[in-house]
Parts: sequence; C-alpha cells; structure tokens
Amino acid sequence: MISRITGVLFEKSPPRVGIDVGGIGYELEVSMSTLYDLPDLGSKVTLLTHQVIREDAHLLFGFATEQERRAFRELIKITGVGARMALAVLSGMSVSDLAQAVAMQEAGRLTRIPGIGKKTAERLMLELKDKFGSHLLVEGAVGASRSSQADIIEALTALGYSEKESLGAVKGLAESVDVSEGIRLALKALSR
Repeated sequence: MISRITGVLFEKSPPRVGIDVGGIGYELEVSMSTLYDLPDLGSKVTLLTHQVIREDAHLLFGFATEQERRAFRELIKITGVGARMALAVLSGMSVSDLAQAVAMQEAGRLTRIPGIGKKTAERLMLELKDKFGSHLLVEGAVGASRSSQADIIEALTALGYSEKESLGAVKGLAESVDVSEGIRLALKALSR
C-alpha cells in the first residue's frame, strides 16, 4: 500500500492533482481543503495517501493531514459510503466541522453537501457517533494543536458529561481562557 507521496506538483485540476516522483506522474484525488493548502505548481509537496484497488481501477487519494486521512478512512467503512462520497464530505466541511456536527448530532450540516440527502446524513451521524473516538472529536473541535479548550472538554467528559454537552459548553468560551476558569464557566453554562 502507498502511504505517502513526495514529489513535484505538476497539475491541479480539481479534484485531481498530479505529482511527479522521479519521472513517474501520480494522479491523486484530493478534497478541496487539501487542494487549497497545496503550494504553486513546480513546488515540492508531500501528501499522505490512501490507495483503493478495485477490479477496474487503482485509485490514490491524497490528504494534507493525518486527521483528514483518518476521517476519510472512518467514512469509507460505513456501508454505502464510497471513496468519492467521503471525499465530497471532506470537501464540503473541515474535519473539525464534521467532528463537531457528529458530536452535536446535527445532520442538517451534512445535507448542505451536494449528493448527501437527509437520510444519508442521518445515517452518517448515527454510524460516525461510535466511530469517531473522543480523541478525534477533541482534536477536531479545537484544532490539531493542544489548547486549553481540549483540556476543558476532557475534564467535563471525565466529570460524566457527554461529548455533545461538553462541546456545547465550550463553544461559547474564548480560546484564550485558562483551564480552571474555563471549567468553572462551562459548568455554570451546563447547570442552566
């Protein structure tokens, strides 16, 4: 399996990109968020990959972050969700938005993505609730870097609040709030 590709970016034709690796051009399908993160043509680039081998095709999907690749892999495990639909979901919303939508069970946010109807969105919410571990929800909700909000969410879940309740309580807090003050404010919001 091909895990990562490093080479020179020679083509950007959404949703595909071309990367030259030692004279061999690889075609990868990428989400729009990965596409926007890519440098100019002729620049060296590294993408994490997921390879799909079918009877009629060998497909390579590229991702700018491990978090995005992990979310893609969780999406394609769901019955009826193929690689292209998973890529459409990740093109329509960031991993953090998806993680937050799953935690809050907001299927309506997914229906804004072309090709995803109400029933599919509800099924995705149900299936992803168990598959998105709390580590991905915390990372997705507050970004890849560790912040006080991630600590506050972990503290609230340790106190017995659900991930949905914890994310909702932290949503209104300033990102610069320190952990002890944030926990106090979140508990106050949860007690209402």
